[in-house]
Amino acid sequence: MYILYSLLLALAAILSLPWWALQMLRLGKYRAGFAERIGRVPARIKRPRGNAIWIHAVSVGEVLAVGPLVNSLRKTNPEHEVFVSTTTATGQRLARQRFGDDHVFFMPLDFGFALRPYFAALNPGLLILAETEFWPNLLHRARQRGTRVAIVNARISDRSFPRYRRFRWFFSRVLAPGDLFLTQTAADARRLQEIGADENRIQVSGNLKFDIQLSVAGPLVDALRRWLSPAAPVIVCGSTTDGEEEILLSAFATVLRTFPEAVMLLAPRHPERFEKVAQIVSSSGMKLVRRGAFELDATPSTPLAGSVFLLDSLGELASVYALATLAFVGGSLLPGVGGHNILEPAQHGVPVLTGPHTENFREIVRIFFGPGAASAANASALCLVAPETIASEFLRLLNNRDERQRLGSLAKQLFQQNTGATVRTLQALQPLLAGSSQTTSSAKSKVQS
Repeated sequence: MYILYSLLLALAAILSLPWWALQMLRLGKYRAGFAERIGRVPARIKRPRGNAIWIHAVSVGEVLAVGPLVNSLRKTNPEHEVFVSTTTATGQRLARQRFGDDHVFFMPLDFGFALRPYFAALNPGLLILAETEFWPNLLHRARQRGTRVAIVNARISDRSFPRYRRFRWFFSRVLAPGDLFLTQTAADARRLQEIGADENRIQVSGNLKFDIQLSVAGPLVDALRRWLSPAAPVIVCGSTTDGEEEILLSAFATVLRTFPEAVMLLAPRHPERFEKVAQIVSSSGMKLVRRGAFELDATPSTPLAGSVFLLDSLGELASVYALATLAFVGGSLLPGVGGHNILEPAQHGVPVLTGPHTENFREIVRIFFGPGAASAANASALCLVAPETIASEFLRLLNNRDERQRLGSLAKQLFQQNTGATVRTLQALQPLLAGSSQTTSSAKSKVQS
């Protein structure tokens, strides 16, 4: 099965090579870490003294989610060095900032030739995969070496579940090396079992994203506080995706007619769209201020009132939510994306709005939308909006201070009530950590012989 999978993967890579080349040349994507992705272990990686813990977190969201777990593992298991791999360049930058250059690398492609050097260099006793990184050759190689495998913060999205279930015969074999599956919800646990994971190895541990630590207000937040009028409403629109900016700018234009001092802080999800979004704002006729050209130490001269502040930077959105009068979380107004994380504004106690398409965060939305919310407006800590209603919801909330306070307070309360997944995950991992050194050393000897 694995030989056939590798051949098909290689064929897919060859056929899609022109597309990958175009992405690299036009957008600069995937060029970063290319040597690492094809199996070259970078010289900066510190070789562990003994067995290591290898954690894979795809992008920024997963890096943030596993951050408290990484810190806890380092503190409670100092004999195991922790290494983190990422797939995206944005996730890589954040991971290096948080965990150190010498313990972070790009995830190698799922080919044996690319994986072998990393297993040899790190000698991992435990491989931890965040969410749904079910890479067949990676898991197969871990089993060959006797590396214990844990899937943490696991979730099976509504969109992916039918495909996984259709190919259960395949995924039941892929998931066989998994020693432990820690899911976000009971629904995710049932879905994992349905696609072939051993039910005796599945536990519900909660969502690690509730344990993400609040970002410390950085220089940008301090500078914006000086430039913003205390009376000016601030609408932070974060993680927006293609097609949403036009809708949000139209809604903001409506807001400006009633609140001319209002400011929109607009943060596109993907860096390659920064220039396009800047053009969209300029074409709307609104005043555009770009983060990239914003001087943090400058003395405020002209207010930001009535302008759109484009956050064309990385890693600052979470802290900027602290400035929000209202926060909209993107990827949710139009179908196809499935929403983004509403917890970043919620932990600041900010009223949160999101669109109807939140399939990727269904359980978080369920918690915040609340039982009975459909029949009782005050049962919800979240405002669900559509493209045609978002302008009226902005105005309704800006005109209702009490409702904003209720929403923000309830959101923060619900956030705090659902913490603890990191502790439960750490406890569940301890048996694997205890047995990882012996099993890995034994399996490594067999592989080498």
